[in-house]
Amino acid sequence: MKAVIAENYGGPEVFTIQNVAIPIPKSNEILIKIGATSVTRASGMMREGKPYFGRLFTGLTKPKSKTPGTDLAGVVTAIGASVTSFQVGDKVMAETGLNYGAYAEFICLPEDDLIIHQPENISPEEATGILDGASTALAFFTDQVKIKKGDKVLINGASGGIGTAAIQLAKNFGADVTAVCSSKNKALVKDIGADKVFDYTKKEFENSSDLFDVIFDTVGTLSYAKSKRNLKENGVYMTPVLSMSILLKMLFISPFSQKKLKFDATGMRKKELQMRDLIQIGKLLTANKLKTVIDKVYSLDQVQAAHTYVDTGRKRGNVILINV
Repeated sequence: MKAVIAENYGGPEVFTIQNVAIPIPKSNEILIKIGATSVTRASGMMREGKPYFGRLFTGLTKPKSKTPGTDLAGVVTAIGASVTSFQVGDKVMAETGLNYGAYAEFICLPEDDLIIHQPENISPEEATGILDGASTALAFFTDQVKIKKGDKVLINGASGGIGTAAIQLAKNFGADVTAVCSSKNKALVKDIGADKVFDYTKKEFENSSDLFDVIFDTVGTLSYAKSKRNLKENGVYMTPVLSMSILLKMLFISPFSQKKLKFDATGMRKKELQMRDLIQIGKLLTANKLKTVIDKVYSLDQVQAAHTYVDTGRKRGNVILINV
């Protein structure tokens, strides 16, 4: 089978396509023929091995797992002797986390891993495209804060993978959502539910006096210190993007302030919490309450081009790799 291999950290050029043996499922595993996987901003950071302290989990000098990819959608083609939850032919969607392995034609996963049946009303591209963004946003909206009806929520980086999922999830919770994006993406974010839009190229948020219960900075480009003035009393600034500045403020400033700063590496939470969110995402997709925004689709052979595009920071929604 074809698989993307990365022997070292670096730019998209570290990826090569190699032929490797199709894995054989163990007794408790299922073999999945991967139809689609996604390329996220986090994928690029993992490829580069940044931030550097993340290498404690991914490999100090080179990747522990040579085949990247943290989410997928596909079809079960074989099952181990003790598997009871899945059958050959089942359509599934799954998250592999730091075990990686989704940039390939096949993968073996334990049946009790982060796997659910793919809703029948969506494609493999839609299934894998929503996983990273929706899982991240849902974790913040349920574990870090409790979004409720009438809350005012601002989402920065609203046209990206996490942002487009966050808008829809916040609206499902009944929140009033303000999106921050470029002018070219205003129509997109309004179409998926944003009540108001700030154009970051015109510094509309920085010049606003609006107050929010939650500021969710999905891309790490807002300053907590400057954003505090736009938080209500007991408001929360949240981000999935960790930096040394964020870490220091979270440790030494946020505990003494009514306006909190929260970070979470959502993919490293307890498995039962991740599974809870995955099941909820599946239900929302089935009910057509969550829509995957897809920007570009590449073949697995075009993985370098896909990562090069995502590295520009201009993607709208999600970028997908498919096996053809």
